[in-house]
Amino acid sequence: MAMAMALSDTIICLTASNQLPPPASPFNSLKPPLFWPWQKVKMGPLSVSPMGFGTWAWGNQLLWGYQPSMDSQLQQVFNLAVDSGINLFDTADSYGTGRLNGQSEKLLGKFIREFTGGKRIQDDIVIATKFAAYPWRLTPGQFVQACRASRDRMQVEKIGIGQLHWSTANYAPPQELALWNGLVAMYEKGLVKGVGVSNYGPKQLVKIHDYLKARGVPLCSAQVQFSLLSMGEEQMEIKNICDSLDIRLISYSPLGLGMLTGKYTPSKLPQGPRSLLFKQILPGLEPLLVSLREIARKRGKTMPQVAINWCICKGTVPIPGVKTVKQAEENLGALGWRLSSNELLQLDYAAQESPRRMIQNIFQTK
Repeated sequence: MAMAMALSDTIICLTASNQLPPPASPFNSLKPPLFWPWQKVKMGPLSVSPMGFGTWAWGNQLLWGYQPSMDSQLQQVFNLAVDSGINLFDTADSYGTGRLNGQSEKLLGKFIREFTGGKRIQDDIVIATKFAAYPWRLTPGQFVQACRASRDRMQVEKIGIGQLHWSTANYAPPQELALWNGLVAMYEKGLVKGVGVSNYGPKQLVKIHDYLKARGVPLCSAQVQFSLLSMGEEQMEIKNICDSLDIRLISYSPLGLGMLTGKYTPSKLPQGPRSLLFKQILPGLEPLLVSLREIARKRGKTMPQVAINWCICKGTVPIPGVKTVKQAEENLGALGWRLSSNELLQLDYAAQESPRRMIQNIFQTK
């Protein structure tokens, strides 16, 4: 299967013009789809779009300024994504601050139920939700209960991918095995179609893969911070492990929390906690931002579209976050074309030449 995944990715990337051909249609006004049906990628037993959307902002007031008044626009974002062929949406039971805890899952469930495109399309939607390794989740049964609670919030029969949000191996090793057994139990009980992990480093990723395999449970996805700002030795090792073990890598923060969009400078920072991080990293990103800007100009694309396309061409499934229709439309522009091998090399080199890197998630293990 690893060979099939690699071959599929290679065939998709190696198009002569790096553009999709127009559909065979007598109607010249019809636009080609963003990607063709055979370009879906395998994620365990599931077939997903080459890009998904992340919903961390859907309910998070502290970092992303969410307000319930945004819900109607978020539903438009969801409808636009699904109408455009996107069927993967990433969320978590911890997304949503304070009284809004679980709000992201609730909104996704509501949007699926109210989508008017037909039951077949609704059934094709894959929700990948993450279950937090809270200190009080000490037994497999408690982890299964967390899965049931997420399912109830979304009001779905079965969750697409149930993911362990982070590993406790660094600070509570006994809890780790209980959580692994919880993944096994939710899979065996038919609560999820597949299981995945998030924020697992290379060593722990191999360990949990081998453990789950021995229990007859395939590990279908591994979600880590992966972008032109997060392509260090460890992240590339994770990617190589995923390729060798038939695990699909989901790349979160493909735009470096917004640093790769070109919208910010050391003198123009975002509001809120992100500004502290941007202040540290942005001054050292000039080589990378110059290359992104140059390729975007030549391609008639935007910098975010180029950065997301880089993740796709690396064989990952990026999940950029979206809050507005404008953001969704821009992210969708990352599909339907491919960076050339020379452009990929140029970006890789520029990323290596930039003296600053994204700080890795403190929850990622070794």
